[in-house]
Amino acid sequence: MFNTVYDVIVVGGGHAGGEAAAAAANMGAHTLLVTMNLQNIAQMSCNPAMGGIAKGQIVREIDALGGYSAIVTDKTAIQFKMLNKSKGPAMWSPRAQSDRMRFAECWRTMLEQTDNLDFYQDMVNGLLIEDGKIIGVKTALGIELKAKAVIITAGTFLNGLIHIGDKTFGGGRAGESASVGITEDLVKVGFESGRMKTGTPPRVDARSLDFSKMIEQPGDDNPEKFSYSPDTKSLVKQRSCYMSYTSKEVHDLLRTGFDRSPMFNGRIQSIGPRYCPSIEDKIDRFATKERHQIFVEPEGWETVEIYVNGFSTSLPEDVQDKALRKVAGFENVKFLRYGYAIEYDYFPPTQLTHTLETKLVDNLYFAGQINGTTGYEEAAAQGLMAGVNAALKIQEKEPFILKRNEAYIGVLIDDLITKGTEEPYRMFTSRAEYRTLLRQDNADLRLTPLSYEIGFASKNRMDRVIEKQLKTDLFVKFLIETSVKPEVINPILEENKTAPISQSMKMFKIAARPQLDFTDIQKIPSVARFIEENNIDFEIIEQTEVHVKYAGYIEKEKNQADKLNRLENVAIPSTFDYSKVKSLSIEARQKLAKIQPTSISQASRISGVSPSDVSVLLVYMGR
Repeated sequence: MFNTVYDVIVVGGGHAGGEAAAAAANMGAHTLLVTMNLQNIAQMSCNPAMGGIAKGQIVREIDALGGYSAIVTDKTAIQFKMLNKSKGPAMWSPRAQSDRMRFAECWRTMLEQTDNLDFYQDMVNGLLIEDGKIIGVKTALGIELKAKAVIITAGTFLNGLIHIGDKTFGGGRAGESASVGITEDLVKVGFESGRMKTGTPPRVDARSLDFSKMIEQPGDDNPEKFSYSPDTKSLVKQRSCYMSYTSKEVHDLLRTGFDRSPMFNGRIQSIGPRYCPSIEDKIDRFATKERHQIFVEPEGWETVEIYVNGFSTSLPEDVQDKALRKVAGFENVKFLRYGYAIEYDYFPPTQLTHTLETKLVDNLYFAGQINGTTGYEEAAAQGLMAGVNAALKIQEKEPFILKRNEAYIGVLIDDLITKGTEEPYRMFTSRAEYRTLLRQDNADLRLTPLSYEIGFASKNRMDRVIEKQLKTDLFVKFLIETSVKPEVINPILEENKTAPISQSMKMFKIAARPQLDFTDIQKIPSVARFIEENNIDFEIIEQTEVHVKYAGYIEKEKNQADKLNRLENVAIPSTFDYSKVKSLSIEARQKLAKIQPTSISQASRISGVSPSDVSVLLVYMGR
C-alpha cells in the first residue's frame, strides 16, 4: 500500500467519502479510502433518516447516476413516507427512517464488495503539494500515501470543537477526536477558511417514554422505495415515529440556562444552520411562539435508542434534563446521551470549479461539509460528483458537470461555487428554478443516460430507463387515441364530483381532470386490460399521470431552460481580464475576477452582477 501511487485517495469515510470512493472505483480508478475509524464508515451522525424536501430528489438522483445511498437506504429503512403528496409532483419528496446501525453496516459491506477500492485506518494530518499540484497525503503515523488526485471529505472533523453548556472539548463527533493539520496546510498555500456550527439533540431510552401522550406518525399505507434498482423492495412492515410539543414551561426552563449557553455567552461565534436551528435559537428568535414540534424517531428495528428531532441543543446537561421532562410523554425520560453543538473548519466553496476541484491546487477536490453544506444527501451528492470527476481527469477525459435544469445536484454545486455560502447550505425545492423538470419520479430518465455515456451507470440501469420511457410513451399514446363511453366513465366521474360526459371522449382529456387520479382511471376496463397486457408497473403509471396532468407546465419550463442553455454555451475564457472592461460596475469586476465564471449564464447568477453587466459581457464575447 505505502509504495503504491493510487489514482484517487479519499480522505474521510462519511456520506461524501463513501460515495466519492465508490464512484471513483466504479469509474475504474484505483482508489484508497482513508478514515480515522473503519468501524464508523457512513455513520449517521445526526438524525437516522434519508431524504425529505428536495433532499429526497437528491437521493434519487444519486441512485440514477449509479451511487449507493438509495440502495443502502432501501435495505435498512424502517419507515417510508412520500412528503407533500397534497401538492404538485414537483414538490413530492421521498423520506425514509433508517436503522442507524444497519445503515452503516450495509454501506461498509457494499464498499468492501467494490472492485478497485482499498481501505486504510489512520488520521490524515497533512497534504503533499508540489508546484501547485496534490501528490498525496501524510498521516498521523508519519506515512506518506501518494496519489494522482485527492478528495477531502472531512465532515465536521477539521479542528472540531464540541460544546455542552460551559464545557468545551476537541472532537469531530461525540467520542471521536478532531482532525488537525489539513486546514493549516491548505491555508499555507493560500486557501481562505472559515468556521461553521451545527448541533445534534439528545438520544433517550424509548422504555422511559409514554407514547400514549404523543401523536403517532406512521409511514405510508403503500410505501414506495428510493432506488430504481429491482434489487431493493418496498417495506412490508414499518415502525412508527411520534410527535409531541414543547410548551411555555419548557421554554422558560430552557431560558434558565442561556447564561451558560455557548450560543449566547460568546463562546460559539460561528454561524449555525438557519433551517435546522437549536431549540434555544428557536425560542430566542421566535419568542412569541408558545410551542414547537418534537419528533420522536426510533434509531432502528431493535434498539431502544430514540432521536429527539427538534430538540437540538448545546445547553448544560442539567437544563436539557429538566426541560425535556416537561414535554408530554417525556416525564420520566432517561438520557442515553446529551445534545451538543460542534464548530468546525470549512472552506468557502467559491474556491472550487464545477467539478469540485480546487482552483488553487490541481487534482485536489473538496466534497461535503468542508464546502459549507449540511445534510447527508448534499454531502453524498458532492462526493459522487467529485469521485467521478477525479477519475475522469486522471483518465484525461472531459469533466462531468450537471446543469441547473438537469438535476438538483447541478443546482447545489452551481449555488455553492457561484454564490458561496456563509451559513450551512441546505437544499430546498425553491432553490431550483426548474423544479417541475427535476422531479423525484424522473431522476432516472434525466440522469441515467448521461451517466451511462461516461461509463458510470450500468447497462442494466440504462435498459430499464429505455423500457420505462418506451412504455410511458405507449401508455400516453393509448390514452390519446382511445375513447371511453359515458356509461363506463360517468359513475367514476360522479363519484369524484366532476362533470359527467354526454358522448364518448378521449381518455387523455378525462385523465387530465384534476379531480381524478390514476387509481380512478385504472377502474376503466380497457385501461386495466392495457396495463396488464403491457406489464405497466407503478413507476410507469406515475410517469404517465405526471405527463398527462402537467404537460403544459413541463413544456414551458423546458423552453425556459433552453433559453438558459444558450447563455450557458457562451463560454468565458479562464484568462479573461475583467479589470480592462471599464463599462462593468466596480462590484461586478471584483466578483467576476474572484469567482472566474466559465459561462455568461454562471456570471449572471453571481450576486452583484447586474443585467447591464451581463449585456456588456455578451458584447465582449461577440454575442
